[in-house]
This record gives sequence, C-alpha cells and structure tokens, in this order.
Amino acid sequence: MDYRASGVDIDAGNETVRRIRGLARSTFTAGVLSDIGSFGGLFRLDRSHAQEPVLVSSADGVGTKLKVAFRAGRHDTVGADLVNHCVNDILVQGALPLFFLDYLATGHLRPKVAESIVGGMATACRANGCALLGGETAEMPGFYNEGEYDLAGFIVGVVDQQRLITGRDVAAGDVLVGVPSSGLHTNGYSLARRIVFDHLALQVESYVPELSSTVGDALLEPHRSYLAAIAPSLDSGHIKAMAHITGGGITDNLPRVLPQGVAAVIDRTSWEVPAIFAWLAENGRIADAEMFRTFNMGIGLIIVTARDRADALIRELAAPGSLGARVVGELVPGHAPEVRYV
Repeated sequence: MDYRASGVDIDAGNETVRRIRGLARSTFTAGVLSDIGSFGGLFRLDRSHAQEPVLVSSADGVGTKLKVAFRAGRHDTVGADLVNHCVNDILVQGALPLFFLDYLATGHLRPKVAESIVGGMATACRANGCALLGGETAEMPGFYNEGEYDLAGFIVGVVDQQRLITGRDVAAGDVLVGVPSSGLHTNGYSLARRIVFDHLALQVESYVPELSSTVGDALLEPHRSYLAAIAPSLDSGHIKAMAHITGGGITDNLPRVLPQGVAAVIDRTSWEVPAIFAWLAENGRIADAEMFRTFNMGIGLIIVTARDRADALIRELAAPGSLGARVVGELVPGHAPEVRYV
C-alpha cells in the first residue's frame, strides 16, 4: 500500500504548487519577505503611513455558490469572490488590505482546477493591492464528493488607530448611503439554487430573458470589491460607519453598526432592485421580508453619514467608475438597533 493508492497524490500537490507559484508572486508587494513554499509567510509592516497601526483581520468562505461553480465547470470567479468579500469586511472599519491567505480542500486534487481558483484570487489580490502571501491545499479523499472542493480566505489589513471607523458618532438624524452590489455576491445561494435548479429545473447554460444572461453567468457574477470606490473617502470625515451587506441582508447587517436607541428606516423605492432578485422572488414566491433578510437586494454596502455631508460623499463616490451610490434611508430614534422598511 502507498499514499497514492489511499487517494493522496503528492505529485499532483507539487504540480499544483508549481502552477500557482507564479500567480502568487504576481501579487507580491514591497512588504513580502518570503516566497511560496515557506512554512510561514513573512510580511514587513511599513509604519511610515500609520503612527499607531492597528491590524484588522477577517476570515470567510464562498458558501454554496461553489455548487454553481461545480455545475458550470468554471472556477476562477469564486477565487475573486473570496478575496473581495474579505477585503470589504475589513474595509468597513477603515482598513486597507496587506496580505491574504487561502485554504483549498478537495477530495481529489486537480492541478488545472486549483490553478484556475488561485488565478481568480491572484487577479483580485492585484486589483486590491493585496499580497497573496500563502495558503494551504489539502487533498482529503473520501471527505468531498468527486469534483467538489471548499474554500476559505483569511485577510489582514492595517489602519491608523486615529482613523478607525467605529460608528462611535452614529446618531439619529444621520442618513444611509447605499452602494450597489453586482448581484447576489456570495450569500443566499442555498435558496437561489433551490429555486433555479430544483423548482425551475434549469441548467447553468439555460438562457433567462428576464436576466439577459444564462443562469450560470447571472449566479457566478463576482462579488464586488468596494475598496477602489471607498478608499479616497476614508480620510474625508464623511464616513461614520459602514456595513457590508452579506449573509442576513440589510435586515441583520446594518444593525451591527448602530448604537442602542437608534433604528434604521430604509426606503425601498430609493433604488431599483436588480432583475435577478425580482426573478427569484417571483419564481420562489418569496415574501419581501425573507428576500431582504436573505439577499442584499442590490445594495452591497451601506455608509452612515451626517445628513449635511451626504451630498459631498455621493459626489466623492461619483468619480470615474462610479457605482451609483445614493441615499437609501435614515436613522431615527428607536428602542434597539433594527431595520424598518417603508
């Protein structure tokens, strides 16, 4: 007996490392001191841009969006999803990304698939100025179904303590600026898949006129990174707090940045909900409350700002490449942090 006969192919692992080494190196920034293959990744923190640097970290996954990638045989977008989701998670506290690590686990390692996944990560890391410092590729026979894998991402960023966005000044009377999403991002896919593949019996290549795309293209649209749009405004003083609208939708994520005694009122008519959400709601017969708690409904980030600064903030966000930010609600006195829809 040997390890290969047990289902673990060390040669495939080495081939995978060979394929992804160049991809990772293409993301390296000046702070990287190690190469792919080291036992640990080394990163030197440049303290010249922060008098009191605070490291901000986060970890996340892609969820069952991976099941759509398996069906489509397309693996680059989920790597970008993973990076962009993590970048947004630390951005809401004012942090800029330093480095990223990934965990890829599968039953049977396929180097070409791994290369595609990491290629998507590397592309997103370069776009976000974030080094893909290292990671782990685990081959676990008998643990995953054939052709399936799981992904997790870990990010570390930095912000000067004086520039931390903590929400400490959030108060009733502030307004909420919504920044559009690019689709479902990485949440709500268990429900979406049930509607699309089980109830409607569609395939990833099925064309949906209401969406002007195939099912696969619509569901695999990458999670948007807000770093490029938001970074120029981090020092403007216009941003009191930010909420990344992920699992739980606006309903559960916005209250995370609200103090006691303050509630949010969201005007559902202030933006046009993208077609994919209306299509899912109609075909799944999903109630509005369930939709807003499961999906982002077209708003991937909400910024809390003072009422007299909202116009200036929106103008800042209206630079070339604007995402179409707009006021979507306000904060009012309330017994506890919660979201009301009108």
